[in-house]
Amino acid sequence: MSFGSAILAAIALVLIFEGLLPLISPTKWREMFTQLLQLQDGQIRFFGLTTVLLGLFLLAWLI
Repeated sequence: MSFGSAILAAIALVLIFEGLLPLISPTKWREMFTQLLQLQDGQIRFFGLTTVLLGLFLLAWLI
């Protein structure tokens, strides 16, 4: 698998996982989204940083 196709596969998996909750439970997804809108910018940035670091850790572990 080339690097380009690996990136596309990773993006495809993200889209699949991101679409599962709205597909299965749109009401719960809407509630979670409303709660996210109430967070402070710093809280959202911390969540983003944590997610990026976790992704980098998993990627390094897989390679």
